[in-house]
Amino acid sequence: MTKVLVSDSIDQAGIDILSQVAQVDKKIGLSPNQLKEIIGGYEALMIRSGTQVTSEVIDFAENLRIIGRAGVGVDNVDVAAATRRGVIVVNSPGGNTIAAAEHAIALLLSLSRHIPQAHASTISGGWDRKKFVGNELYKKILGVVGLGKIGSHVAKVANAMGMEVIAFDPFVSAERALQMQVKLSSVEELFKQADYISLHLPRTPETENLVDMKLLSTMKRNARLVNCARGGIIDESALAQALKSGVIAGAALDVYAQEPLNGESPLLNLKNGLILTPHLGASTEEAQQNVAIDVAEQIRDVLLGLPARSAVNIPGLSAEIMDSLKPHLQLAETLGLLSHQVTGGQIKKIEVRLQGEFAQYPSQPLVVATLKGLLSSALGDRINYVNASLEAQGRGIIVEEIKDEASPDLSGGSLQLITFADNGSHSFTGTVLVDGDLRISSIDEFPVNVSPSRYMLFTRHRDMPGIIGKLGSLLGANNVNIAAMQVGRRIVRGEAVMVLSIDDPIPPELLTSILAVKGINQAHPITL
Repeated sequence: MTKVLVSDSIDQAGIDILSQVAQVDKKIGLSPNQLKEIIGGYEALMIRSGTQVTSEVIDFAENLRIIGRAGVGVDNVDVAAATRRGVIVVNSPGGNTIAAAEHAIALLLSLSRHIPQAHASTISGGWDRKKFVGNELYKKILGVVGLGKIGSHVAKVANAMGMEVIAFDPFVSAERALQMQVKLSSVEELFKQADYISLHLPRTPETENLVDMKLLSTMKRNARLVNCARGGIIDESALAQALKSGVIAGAALDVYAQEPLNGESPLLNLKNGLILTPHLGASTEEAQQNVAIDVAEQIRDVLLGLPARSAVNIPGLSAEIMDSLKPHLQLAETLGLLSHQVTGGQIKKIEVRLQGEFAQYPSQPLVVATLKGLLSSALGDRINYVNASLEAQGRGIIVEEIKDEASPDLSGGSLQLITFADNGSHSFTGTVLVDGDLRISSIDEFPVNVSPSRYMLFTRHRDMPGIIGKLGSLLGANNVNIAAMQVGRRIVRGEAVMVLSIDDPIPPELLTSILAVKGINQAHPITL
């Protein structure tokens, strides 16, 4: 009989669904070694955040077909190892949308009316009404940073409450924002204008400590900040200092850089203007039931031979196709990630050109991989191969696929990505070598031969003596080591591009110095 292991506490509604098609064993609190010892006997594993499904565990899971995470993220699952073994990984991306959005609204109201402080004062015998005079949200400006499912719902509720909503999301079109009754803004302008700010971003290298003292200092002194998204987006030391010195009026946090909140956190020393909750965003009875039902239904469907609706890896491909396409999918995702960081502006349309031998491969996985890379900087682990197309569609991005089997560009064919944004268009071409290595073969039609690396620097500059030397000296003076360099040009003394593979990321102040070099027109740090 088919067997399912449930290794974390799951709502009974989910257990009941699984019991319809399989024997369900609930074994809570297993150690990694205990899990490895028994996982081989199960076709499905259902978890929450407690169980760590490492590559070692997956190595012992010879019969496992699906891992279901009853929640949004899959940080505790080695998705790459599961994919290599052909195990589908599913989650519940929308199961706690309402719960998280409502918690953010609750914190906005609590900040505005000093509810926790007034409660504490009243039950201790106080009756100081003047001390707790609050503010109305009506007609105030709410800044929403990130218009995904949760941020969009917060914006919808805020509009209904009579607030004016401005938002930052580089992947939401002006037309979509108009439909949502939201005015798009830059992050900088949003922080300057808003009376209240609610964060709804993933934690990525781009968003880590995004809200630092520099950004906090641009806010209104009576402004308030809420974070129910991910810990680490706010520099907590800077926030504590901003609250203590009166730079802003208040903040409410549900998530933290380290959880549980460290006892030595500077946030714990603040008595006024701060509300802290212990990661309660998804902690409603309805949300816990919703995610359990959602994931249990997907596990049931896969065990019955049906597709999963929220797989975070590539479903529906045989192991043979997966193996043959692996480097091509990696190339597509790399070009997408590269293009977002070079383009910078709001992308309205992309063209994915499959040329030569690439035109003979299944196109949908390659297009979806491109979108995953394109959106991953903004959405982090929320973006996957299943929802990439829907996320792009929801942000108004037009996707065009073009096949050209006769293209003689490169031996083995090539994949070209062209992005059209409000600040212009860019093109990126790459190929897969015989040994499976990836190569970027052109950028904006300038020929290069670049092996993608973790950290890179892309420049557009005038082809003139001294540019390369000046840039190399500048990086050296800032202790940034160059691993490789490629220069591409079409005509002598015309415009050229340069791609540097470097060992360390480019800090913002160094980027400013690079752009100040005479002859360098553009400079874009890349993290892959």
